[in-house]
Amino acid sequence: MKFQMKATLVGAAAAVALASAPATAIARDTISIVGSSTVYPFATTVAERFGRSGNPTPKIESTGSGGGMKLFCQGIGTENPDITNASRRMKSSEFEMCQKNGVKEITEVVIGYDGIVIANSVEGEKIDLSKRDIFLALGKEVPDPKGGEKLVPNPYKKWSEVNPDLPDTEIEVLGPPPTSGTRDAFNELAIEGGCKTFDWLAAIKKEDSGKYKSICRSIREDGAYVEAGENDNLIVQKLGSNPQALGVFGYSFLDQNRGKVEAATIEGVEPTMETIASGDYPVSRSLFFYVKKAHVGVVPGIEGYIKEFTSERAWGPDGYLVDKGMIPLPDDMRAKMAKQAQGLKSMTGKEL
Repeated sequence: MKFQMKATLVGAAAAVALASAPATAIARDTISIVGSSTVYPFATTVAERFGRSGNPTPKIESTGSGGGMKLFCQGIGTENPDITNASRRMKSSEFEMCQKNGVKEITEVVIGYDGIVIANSVEGEKIDLSKRDIFLALGKEVPDPKGGEKLVPNPYKKWSEVNPDLPDTEIEVLGPPPTSGTRDAFNELAIEGGCKTFDWLAAIKKEDSGKYKSICRSIREDGAYVEAGENDNLIVQKLGSNPQALGVFGYSFLDQNRGKVEAATIEGVEPTMETIASGDYPVSRSLFFYVKKAHVGVVPGIEGYIKEFTSERAWGPDGYLVDKGMIPLPDDMRAKMAKQAQGLKSMTGKEL
């Protein structure tokens, strides 16, 4: 991605942009932030630091990445959020929705990395999973166990049926709902990652990408996968009462709950800050927030909040967000992203 500096939008220009907002718009002096449950603890920590420096503490809601995008893209005007957090990149369809609703200028900020872990209670059995194991256990339709290039509704009830090296326990996985960026990333990186290990399924992508996604990113709905809401802490709590169940959530929640839960290794790789940052851990992703430029200079403090989030004391290798489990960007990427964020560089949509 190429980065270039762009002049910051001044308050007067922002006010003009808001002039056409609905008459119901309410003036406010507190930044409104919505979005990802994974980014929520990082954003909350930055907001608290920002508030302690004499600014109104931003209001942050954990709505999930998808829910946050819908709210963010509803329009311009202070009844709408200023910033949305996301644990996956904005989709082209969401960018188009923003454009349609007058949210024309958006700044994208990559803040760091996170790994998606599959974990169980420390009272349970430590396991190693491949992406193929995950797909066969959780895919809605999977290759017929009897052979041939044929799909059948997922027949597997136990992990040992998927792979004899896995425990002889029922498949029960607690995870986020479709509105979650963690779910989107899990579907793409783990479920699809396992699906395309079957050459004949991978070949479908060239013929019919829609059909391929339908097969390779769909999770079974027969009770083996349990949607546990947007609260990853709730998943951690439920694992404590059921040592045989597995849970899907971000690395930061694993880091915060060591002693309660342990992560499965994926293809032999343990999720750590080092393996996620290097890309060695197979199920890792970037984290983002998006800024509505028309609100800069109208809702006070947005530029200051961005500056705090993208400061070395916050997101640097020794920053306070690392203590919360966020994995920093490489030095050169972090420097470029800080310039992009603080310069409020607008997306073009071509990045998506």
